[in-house]
Amino acid sequence: MKCSIVRIPTRSPSDVSALGDAIRDGSIEPRDVVAVLGKTEGNGCVNDFTRGYAVRSLQDFFERRIGEAASRISYVMSGGTEGVLSPHLTVISRTSNGKTPSDGTKSLAIGVRHTRDFRPEEIGRMAQAEAVAEAVRDAVAEAGIADAADVHFVQIKCPLLTTDAIREASARGEAVVTEDTYKSMGYSRGASALGTALALGEIDGAALVESDICQAWEKYSEVASTSAGSELICCEVIVFGNSSNAEGPFFVDHGVMKDAVDGDALRRLLDAHPEAELAQVLAKAEADPTGFVRDRRHTMLNDSDINHTRHARAVVGGVLAYVSGDPMIYVSGGAEHQGPAGGGPVAAIFRRKQP
Repeated sequence: MKCSIVRIPTRSPSDVSALGDAIRDGSIEPRDVVAVLGKTEGNGCVNDFTRGYAVRSLQDFFERRIGEAASRISYVMSGGTEGVLSPHLTVISRTSNGKTPSDGTKSLAIGVRHTRDFRPEEIGRMAQAEAVAEAVRDAVAEAGIADAADVHFVQIKCPLLTTDAIREASARGEAVVTEDTYKSMGYSRGASALGTALALGEIDGAALVESDICQAWEKYSEVASTSAGSELICCEVIVFGNSSNAEGPFFVDHGVMKDAVDGDALRRLLDAHPEAELAQVLAKAEADPTGFVRDRRHTMLNDSDINHTRHARAVVGGVLAYVSGDPMIYVSGGAEHQGPAGGGPVAAIFRRKQP
């Protein structure tokens, strides 16, 4: 396996012009693309239709070039580019020559899987967590990653509850986890994150119960990044790790931000790999549920005008853009069970400098 990533700037959710340029200059081969991870400039909430708009635009773009093969690509869009975050796409490609590298060097390996479609009453509950755990395990195996310690980021796009879905479940006599569509995003993100933790052995499955979701904050994954949207009813899973079965100049490492201003988590990654070039940053952002950051009160959870996930993206995006020197990075809001409460995972994809 040989994996690569290319960042593509966008001028709008439907803009694929720079993507076309990258294909024409040979930076991207459409048939090798397995996933596109994007930041779109909507509000990142229930009614953020920029995500679906971007997905449709990308599907049409690839269908014109590779036909039905475009349907196997995972299109994962995260809404919200508050502050200095720059809208963009991260195009992930994977090829295989059927040979195993002989020098033992571990390089970037990518695994991609989808869960089954969920019924509304399963979203935010153990059924979702268990299905995600199975998909993560399958994606890890597909990537050829032998050790869970070599998994450094698991990106999951998950569904949310809409009014129509809630009514449909009610008509069948089923109760959903919440009738607040915005809160359903948190439950779905949380269930997906705990599913990742189950798959990677970060928590004891026997000790996990449904009431832990969005309650037991001490249970979390250090590598999960989950983002909810109305444009799908399954979970799309992308595993980023390193494997000795992979080759190429790219590799990934991760840390954990203890809070929203912990830029040192990324700085330590950069310091650990001075010989490599930073290719992309992937991170989660969260308004600390205690209402405090480093013993100072914050107001993100009390703002009735702007959702707390939007505040958090702006803060963490600014901090990590400063450390990395680049605002075209992937920062997703809402980190339920993704890192410690108030913090979140941060991963850095590096490119080894050629001799």
